[in-house]
Amino acid sequence: MSGAALGLEIVFVFFLALFLLHRYGDFKKQHRLVIVATLLAWYLCFLIVFILPLDVSTTIYNRCKLAVNSSPAESNGSYVTLAPSKQRCFKPWSYIPDGIMPIFWRVVYWTSQFLTWILLPFMQSYARSGGFSITGKIKTALIENAIYYGTYLLIFGAFLIYVAVNPKFNLQWNQLQTIGIAAANTWGLFLLVLLLGYGLVEIPRSHWNGAKRGYLLMKTYFKAAKLMTEKADAEENLEDVMEEVRKVSESIKYNHPLRKCVDTILKKCPNEYQERMGRNMDDYEDFEERQNSYPSEKSLVKLHKQVIYSVQRHRRTQVQWQILLEQAFYLEDVAKNETSATRQFVHTFQSQEPENKFVQYFYTPTVEWYWECLLRPWFYRVLAVVLAMFSVIVVWSECTFFSTNPVLSLFAVFIQLAEKTYNYIYIEMACFLTIFFLSICVYSTVFRIRVFNYYYLASHHQTDAYSLLFSGMLFCRLTPPLCLNFLGLTHMDATISHRDAQPTAYTSIMGSMRVLSFIADGFYIYYPMLVVILCIATYFSLGTRCLNLLGFQQFMGDSEMTSDLIDEGKELIRREKFQNKTKTGEEEEV
Repeated sequence: MSGAALGLEIVFVFFLALFLLHRYGDFKKQHRLVIVATLLAWYLCFLIVFILPLDVSTTIYNRCKLAVNSSPAESNGSYVTLAPSKQRCFKPWSYIPDGIMPIFWRVVYWTSQFLTWILLPFMQSYARSGGFSITGKIKTALIENAIYYGTYLLIFGAFLIYVAVNPKFNLQWNQLQTIGIAAANTWGLFLLVLLLGYGLVEIPRSHWNGAKRGYLLMKTYFKAAKLMTEKADAEENLEDVMEEVRKVSESIKYNHPLRKCVDTILKKCPNEYQERMGRNMDDYEDFEERQNSYPSEKSLVKLHKQVIYSVQRHRRTQVQWQILLEQAFYLEDVAKNETSATRQFVHTFQSQEPENKFVQYFYTPTVEWYWECLLRPWFYRVLAVVLAMFSVIVVWSECTFFSTNPVLSLFAVFIQLAEKTYNYIYIEMACFLTIFFLSICVYSTVFRIRVFNYYYLASHHQTDAYSLLFSGMLFCRLTPPLCLNFLGLTHMDATISHRDAQPTAYTSIMGSMRVLSFIADGFYIYYPMLVVILCIATYFSLGTRCLNLLGFQQFMGDSEMTSDLIDEGKELIRREKFQNKTKTGEEEEV
């Protein structure tokens, strides 16, 4: 089994990243380079999370071998025996041979850093560019990233000059590399704690609220009112942009040098607009005989960029509206069926998609009623309590992991108890559950947050290229400090535990943070304690209340604006349901 676990997880994580990317991205319409770059970024970050527990168990086994080899010992296949005391170091089933993990971590880490700091920012600008040629898009991307890259070069150059002129410093290449890693991890840890503080509270709370009767329906009404406003704004914006395209298309005829650019813009427009503009076009006109001015290529580039953005936003809001309607209709059906005496779940509208025969056979109307109306609320409550317990353990450990005598971090206690008996299965499961929960808290926040219309991860293939690439950047910047934080919580990081023991392969790639003692002994230890304040702020919804005060409507049960939007959304859903019933009745008559 040597190395087999590593290979299996590499394959499994690839398909996991591919599945999630297929849910959010559009493989058919988006550029292949965008899909490949995002998939690689997500894949590498998920891979680090899944492989790190194997690194921990392998390191514990290697520590045991070093202790055994310091005394007379004999080897016996899958374990090493210490002659005097008969102590055995059993080889874990997932043991990874020496020399593989350092190379693996080095390739994964530096590839992810190349993606997040160089390639993905460049591809973001390239994807948003309205240029009509590859050269034009590259030129635009280089110009937009000149300030971005120049700032980092300026800071790094100033640091090198300071080190060169200061006789106290005698840094070598390995130390400079460690400083660069520390700077990247410090930036990531700063953002990591903010996202973690939100996720530790919001994930258990969302599951608890999901068990409340009527809560999800009220929140869906609220979302419907907000989405209708966004949908109307997207339609109005698309109409304005299409009007500009129509004017440009009518002014630049087929024999004009810029007509190719106009045709490229027209191809990005919805089909109904293309047909409408095509009917109003003359086949030929001598542009040299006209005296009026024509749009410049620069203005066409700007218009092209606006068309791409407005069409994507319009398509996204249309799809989201249909999905939200289906959710609202289903939740209303759940509310009606709760008082059903027959205990048979009855749908107002049948699903348009054909149901799987296997699911149809087992998930009968009776089973559906028991799950939706009886079991599901209790399942969500139990799950919320379990998640809340995990959150409390994480917060406690984040505030106490620097204490090594006595050991106060619960995660470190669990791992050290298992280390004494060399229970590798327990060690790997405990490590996996810990880092998986931390990852869920952080990554789910990345999927939930929305920065106006510039960054928004929308499911059902509605995420634009810019947001996909930006999510890849965030994952690559958050995952390394997340893993270091996990190793600190479990005291597998020698910087935290102060033990003279063999470090994990992942820690050895990161280098010794003792080069920057104020970061290793200060920021890395005490900054995570801020998660307590962030959890309290999230529990009392301080961020939501601030956004409400600024005019960004958020769902709050005690807000008058929320009540008004719920009523508005309820009326919108009622109208849509009436229209659907009318349409269904007409189809049945036909």
